Amino acid sequence: MVGILGRNEALATAAEAGLDLVEIAPNADPPVCKVLDFGKYKYEEQKKKNEARKKQKIIEVKEIKLRPTITDHDYEVKKRSMLKFIEEGDKVKVTMRFRGRELAHQEFGMDMLMRVKDDLDDVAKVEQMPRMEGRQMTMVVAPR
Repeated sequence: MVGILGRNEALATAAEAGLDLVEIAPNADPPVCKVLDFGKYKYEEQKKKNEARKKQKIIEVKEIKLRPTITDHDYEVKKRSMLKFIEEGDKVKVTMRFRGRELAHQEFGMDMLMRVKDDLDDVAKVEQMPRMEGRQMTMVVAPR
């Protein structure tokens, strides 16, 4: 901490030390500067950014497609996949696809999606309730 110096004095102090005068907070009154090695400063800032980027988790949306007439074993396999995706921190979009006359009995699809909701209730929350989009009904489930 040197205190308040004039611009020329500060530059001279930096030159004596063989370092650079770097403006840290230009909007402050008076502006805040540091005497340091600018190359080393930029390198450390870049390392901090890279470290922060490494720790970031990108949430993906995985999709599981079901049919209203799915058998119990096939359902269990799909449920295991959904649990794995949720444990990894990803959202799961559950799509119920209707073909032909299945469209007349949308309640079977809704019952199946409610079964998914109930089975995943302890590890996930429903982010988007089931809704029809053309010939398919979709629901989005996110980790708790």
